[in-house]
Amino acid sequence: MIKGSFMDYINEQMKNPEFKEAWDNFNPELELLKSFIEIKEKKGLTQSEIAKRMGTKQPALSRLQKELFENATISTLKKLALALDARLIVKFQTKQ
Repeated sequence: MIKGSFMDYINEQMKNPEFKEAWDNFNPELELLKSFIEIKEKKGLTQSEIAKRMGTKQPALSRLQKELFENATISTLKKLALALDARLIVKFQTKQ
């Protein structure tokens, strides 16, 4: 059983080099998921509350989250940002 927040769990797992490498290789999907969870937890929102604000149903939001937002459109991400009272930033960066 995971105690604490999801991000506490992830931060603990990041100490494992294999987990960290796998996490880093999933960017940007995992960065999107991480930022979603952080804002959701900080604001104390449930999936149902966020889905209602987006004008959709909780199972649809759950499916998006489980899929790491991989098939989400920019339009859907904008609705999600609005529901979270957050700003969506999408950009390209050179590899480091």
